[in-house]
Amino acid sequence: MSNRIAFLGCGSMNEAILGGLLAAGKDPSDVVATVRRAARAEELAHRHGVMAIAGDEEPDNNQLATKGAGMVILGVKPVGIADLAREISPALAKDTIVVSVAAAVSIAQLEAALPEGQPVIRTMPNTPARLGRGVISVSPGTHCTPEQLDMVKTALAGAGKVVQVPEDQVDALSAISGSGPAYAFYLAEAMAAAGTELGLDPELSVMLARETVAGAGFMLAEPGADPTALRVGVTSPNGTTERAIAVFDDAGIPKIIADGARAAAARAAEITKQLS
Repeated sequence: MSNRIAFLGCGSMNEAILGGLLAAGKDPSDVVATVRRAARAEELAHRHGVMAIAGDEEPDNNQLATKGAGMVILGVKPVGIADLAREISPALAKDTIVVSVAAAVSIAQLEAALPEGQPVIRTMPNTPARLGRGVISVSPGTHCTPEQLDMVKTALAGAGKVVQVPEDQVDALSAISGSGPAYAFYLAEAMAAAGTELGLDPELSVMLARETVAGAGFMLAEPGADPTALRVGVTSPNGTTERAIAVFDDAGIPKIIADGARAAAARAAEITKQLS
């Protein structure tokens, strides 16, 4: 199998994975990316040292990048994934692994748009992947071998922690890790607003909220860290933090978060049906 990896569409998520892969030691000469505009192609080539082919200069850029690749990572918007899969089908080798990072596009939808027997892996990354601190799920398709799955796991590992889940759990995972960074940002927004309401300078409030949420995230990332134990460790009996947590509990914050996650998972399922 070829060592070449093609990134078809190189927006923020695919570029994050690309950057992690290169940081982990992948030879840039074995990587090719496709984008719409020549200016973006020049940017990627300059930043990462990879070949980038622009659609406004070469209309067949996706097929050119696919030909000879051992792995193809589809990084366009979900509504365009099936069309892209059909577009590149003539250029695929039988053992080329097709990886999708698109939300809500099922394995069945991918396999239906590709040649019979094509190895497919569905993934769900999140935005911290661009810092190498993401979570990326992998769900193998019907014709993917264990060896091919391991190859994809290795390729994605530079962008963060890789977890394997059955496809029927992807929507639930998306509601936690896929949408989760926005929940943390939302918390930081609310903390900053609360600080301003208490009389702090708005810029100071934003900095305090930002650094506090980021610092807590680093503590959570330590090996063996447990969220409950960390929370208890800073919640002294009859102290200020305990009083705040009690207000959060009385307001039903845990249930609100659970309800929001259920809504996100349900919306993912709706989008999958709409794309069928």
